[in-house]
Amino acid sequence: MTRNFNPHKHNRDLMTALRPEMRFDGSLPFAEWQKAARDKLLGLLGLPFVKCDPLLEIESKTKTDDAKELRFTFQSEEGYFVPCHLLIPKGAAKPLPVVICLQGHSTGMHVSLGRARHDVDKKSDGDEAFAVRALREGYCALTIEQRCFGECGGTEKGPDCYNSSMAALLIGRTTLGERVWDVQRAIDVLEKHFPQADANSVVCMGNSGGGTAAFYAACVEERIKAAMPSCSVCAYEDSIAARTHCSCNFVPNVRKYFDMGDLGGLIAPRKLVVVTGKYDTGFFLDGVKKSYAIIKGMYDHIGRGNDCALVVGDGGHRFYADEAWPVLNGMLKRDLN
Repeated sequence: MTRNFNPHKHNRDLMTALRPEMRFDGSLPFAEWQKAARDKLLGLLGLPFVKCDPLLEIESKTKTDDAKELRFTFQSEEGYFVPCHLLIPKGAAKPLPVVICLQGHSTGMHVSLGRARHDVDKKSDGDEAFAVRALREGYCALTIEQRCFGECGGTEKGPDCYNSSMAALLIGRTTLGERVWDVQRAIDVLEKHFPQADANSVVCMGNSGGGTAAFYAACVEERIKAAMPSCSVCAYEDSIAARTHCSCNFVPNVRKYFDMGDLGGLIAPRKLVVVTGKYDTGFFLDGVKKSYAIIKGMYDHIGRGNDCALVVGDGGHRFYADEAWPVLNGMLKRDLN
């Protein structure tokens, strides 16, 4: 008998053998399963929090050759404020769909705006300037400073998630739940205060930690009509359980009930474009494919198989703008024809 003295291997073996308790198996109508699964996920994330007065403050208005830019802050829960930038394409004559842009582990949302503030920012290959590309594609773009990044607890070297994430767990919360809540309350603000952005046509996207937040937000927030998470949707045993990852990725007990592919069914029948890199060593391609197969099976089950897609870029852990945007745009435009 081979004796195992490695607790990490032991826990991964247990995880691989564990069938998620709330995996969709057809025994319930799909809509009933979605409701039960969404309620369970909200509880695991530590949501909902208590809504409050957003205390919106527009701090600046500027114009460029391409857009009008509004810098504002709002209160997402009592005592906590979120900085944002809203870009509106120049000459927009009617409300336009809006893309919520969530940076991954970086120095902050200014990267989405294509603005380098620190030496590390200059290493970006351009695909990380999510808001700039969304504007070029004809959308309004909203950047949100995620908790523990940039202006909200980060440093000039990058995010600082550990202390906040561990403190959150002690009081029944998760960093992911907090980030999802901020996205939901940002949509409230768009609906009430910014008619230039069509809050009925919201896309949520991001890479890495931003892709994770975008994915979970789309799972619980049905006002998000399309999601484009990158380098984040992957079987847990092939991603955050396989190697060292940031503490902000972890949701206690989630793998008991769901794998990440199971959660993708909560987005159906809304649009979902899963993006990944062939050589991503944080979210391995085999695990991405396993998760996507589960997602595609649920979309097929309800007759909406054309409303999800997997885009695999020929590289590592980054967003693939030229490959992903045409797929998302094709899905959204198909509904208009």
